[in-house]
Amino acid sequence: MREIVEKALEKIRPALRADGGDIELIDVADGVVKVRLTGACGGCPMSQMTLKMGVEKVLKQQVPEVKSVETV
Repeated sequence: MREIVEKALEKIRPALRADGGDIELIDVADGVVKVRLTGACGGCPMSQMTLKMGVEKVLKQQVPEVKSVETV
Protein backbone atom coordinates (compact mmCIF):
# COMPACT_ATOMS: atom_id res chain seq x y z
CA MET A 1 0.00 0.00 0.00
CA ARG A 2 2.94 2.32 0.66
CA GLU A 3 3.85 2.35 -3.05
CA ILE A 4 0.28 3.22 -4.05
CA VAL A 5 0.17 6.09 -1.54
CA GLU A 6 3.55 7.37 -2.76
CA LYS A 7 2.25 7.41 -6.36
CA ALA A 8 -0.83 9.36 -5.26
CA LEU A 9 1.38 11.86 -3.41
CA GLU A 10 3.33 12.43 -6.62
CA LYS A 11 0.12 13.88 -8.09
CA ILE A 12 -0.18 16.32 -5.16
CA ARG A 13 3.46 17.41 -4.98
CA PRO A 14 3.43 19.87 -7.93
CA ALA A 15 0.79 22.01 -6.23
CA LEU A 16 2.69 22.03 -2.94
CA ARG A 17 5.99 22.78 -4.65
CA ALA A 18 4.41 25.68 -6.52
CA ASP A 19 3.91 27.33 -3.11
CA GLY A 20 7.43 26.47 -1.91
CA GLY A 21 6.52 23.34 0.06
CA ASP A 22 6.58 19.60 -0.24
CA ILE A 23 5.29 16.46 1.47
CA GLU A 24 7.23 13.47 2.76
CA LEU A 25 5.65 10.06 3.36
CA ILE A 26 6.68 8.77 6.79
CA ASP A 27 4.51 5.69 7.35
CA VAL A 28 1.37 3.87 6.31
CA ALA A 29 -0.28 1.61 8.89
CA ASP A 30 -3.85 0.38 9.28
CA GLY A 31 -5.18 2.91 6.79
CA VAL A 32 -3.51 5.86 8.53
CA VAL A 33 -1.01 7.75 6.40
CA LYS A 34 1.62 9.73 8.31
CA VAL A 35 3.31 12.55 6.44
CA ARG A 36 5.57 15.50 7.11
CA LEU A 37 4.92 18.82 5.40
CA THR A 38 8.21 20.53 4.57
CA GLY A 39 9.40 23.86 3.21
CA ALA A 40 6.85 26.64 3.22
CA CYS A 41 4.09 24.11 4.02
CA GLY A 42 5.78 23.11 7.27
CA GLY A 43 5.17 26.43 8.98
CA CYS A 44 2.11 27.59 7.12
CA PRO A 45 -0.94 28.42 9.27
CA MET A 46 -3.14 26.86 6.57
CA SER A 47 -1.24 23.55 6.55
CA GLN A 48 -3.93 21.63 8.46
CA MET A 49 -6.56 22.69 5.96
CA THR A 50 -4.23 21.74 3.10
CA LEU A 51 -3.67 18.39 4.76
CA LYS A 52 -7.34 17.54 5.38
CA MET A 53 -9.10 19.25 2.47
CA GLY A 54 -6.39 18.59 -0.11
CA VAL A 55 -4.02 15.75 0.66
CA GLU A 56 -6.43 13.53 2.60
CA LYS A 57 -9.23 14.05 0.08
CA VAL A 58 -7.02 13.12 -2.89
CA LEU A 59 -5.50 10.13 -1.12
CA LYS A 60 -8.92 8.76 -0.14
CA GLN A 61 -10.06 9.07 -3.77
CA GLN A 62 -6.92 7.42 -5.15
CA VAL A 63 -6.48 4.81 -2.39
CA PRO A 64 -9.83 3.77 -0.84
CA GLU A 65 -8.04 1.93 2.01
CA VAL A 66 -6.81 5.26 3.43
CA LYS A 67 -8.84 6.22 6.51
CA SER A 68 -6.99 9.40 7.51
CA VAL A 69 -3.85 11.46 7.01
CA GLU A 70 -1.85 12.80 9.95
CA THR A 71 1.23 14.97 10.27
CA VAL A 72 4.19 13.96 12.39
